[in-house]
Amino acid sequence: MAREHSDDAIWFLAGLAIGATVGLLFAPQSGEETRAQIRSAASKGGNRIRESGDELFARGRDLFERGKDLADEASGIFERGRNLVDS
Repeated sequence: MAREHSDDAIWFLAGLAIGATVGLLFAPQSGEETRAQIRSAASKGGNRIRESGDELFARGRDLFERGKDLADEASGIFERGRNLVDS
């Protein structure tokens, strides 16, 4: 489910960047101003994507740690059960 939302966010950001670029290309201003705006928009979009990637990485790390803790707990329960049976 989280992957589905991250894919949606990436496509939304890509569409936003494309729309902004097309809007800038048709704006009545000089080429230099247009290129500066495109650079700025691309930089902002790149930063947003990088931040989203960092957030996804952090979530993945948290899920990994939680899974590891659950596996350790299950292993401990299994060992206690085996010790009870062996006693």
